[in-house]
Amino acid sequence: MARRLPSTPPVLPGFTFVRALGSGGFADVFLYEQNLPRRQVAVKVLLPEVVNPRVRNMFQAEAQLMAQLSTHPAILTVFEASVSTDGRPYLVTELCPSGLGERFRSERIPVAEVLRTGIRVAAALETAHRANVLHRDIKPGNILLTAYGHPVLSDFGIAASIAVGDPDTAVGLSVPWSAPEVIRQETTGTIASEIFSLGATVYSLLAGHSPFEVAGKENSPGHLAGRIVKGKISPLGRPDVPASLEAFLATAMSRRQDDRPHSAMEFARQLQAIESELGLAQTPIDVVGDAWSGALVGALDDRTELAALIAVETPWWRRRRTPRDRVSSS
Repeated sequence: MARRLPSTPPVLPGFTFVRALGSGGFADVFLYEQNLPRRQVAVKVLLPEVVNPRVRNMFQAEAQLMAQLSTHPAILTVFEASVSTDGRPYLVTELCPSGLGERFRSERIPVAEVLRTGIRVAAALETAHRANVLHRDIKPGNILLTAYGHPVLSDFGIAASIAVGDPDTAVGLSVPWSAPEVIRQETTGTIASEIFSLGATVYSLLAGHSPFEVAGKENSPGHLAGRIVKGKISPLGRPDVPASLEAFLATAMSRRQDDRPHSAMEFARQLQAIESELGLAQTPIDVVGDAWSGALVGALDDRTELAALIAVETPWWRRRRTPRDRVSSS
C-alpha cells in the first residue's frame, strides 16, 4: 500500500522549514532550522484529523513528561513543545540522522554494539519505570542514533495517548514486538510487557528480523500475532551470538510474565554479565536516583484519565480494515 503524502508543514515562529523527514499513523516529522540558536531540529506535528481538545491536552501532558525524561542520555532530547497557528500540537527534538529501524534489516550489527544498545535502552526504561511511565512501543524503529552514534529511545507514550484519546481511532500496535498479553488485549502495557518488547528488540538487532518472522512463510501481522501468542520464536542463526544471550532473550520473551526479568535494571545487568563473559568492558547503567523519579510522579496527575479511556476492542487484525487503521510493523 502506498504511503500517504506528508501534511503541510506548519509555520513556526523562529523556525524555517527545510524538508519532510517521515510520516506515521498519527504525525509527520519535518526537518526545520531553528533561527536562534542556529541548529537543525526535528519537528513532530500531529495530523489535523486526529486533533481534538482531549488529544491536545493529552499531547501537552505527554510532551511535558517526555521533556523531563529526556534529560536521560538514552532518551531523545525535547527542546520545545507547543501548538502551531493552525491548531496542531508539535514537538521540537534533537535531530538524529539515523536509526536502527532500517539498519537492523540491512546489515549485521556486531554483538558488542547490540549489547551496549540494549543496556542503554534498558537503563532509559528503568528510569521511566521508576517514574511510573511506560513507553508502550519499544521496537528498533523507535531507537534513533544521535550525530555521535549514541542510541536514544524516542516516542515515549505519545502515540498511545493519541490512540486512546480518540474512540474512533484504532490503537497502533507494533505487532512484531508486542507481548502476548498485549496481543490478546489483556493489558495495554505493563513493565513485564515492556521487558518482552525490549527482549524482542534486542533479538531483532541480532537476527535482522523480528523474533516471530519465518523465512519463506506468511509474515503478516495476523500470522505474527498467532506465533507470538503460541511463543514460537525463530532461532537466531548467528554463530557469533553466545548461547547464554540467546537463552536470556528467550526468557525475556517468555509467554509467562513471571518468567521474564522483573525489571529493566535486571535486564541490563544480565546483558552486562554477558559482556563480561565475552571479555568486553561493561556498559554503564545510567539510572537516576529515587528523588528525581519521585519528582516526576507528580507530572502523572495530568495523565490519570488515560487508563480510564483504554477500552478492550476486537483486535485490529480481526476487524474490517478502515482508512484509519494504521498499524506499524517496522
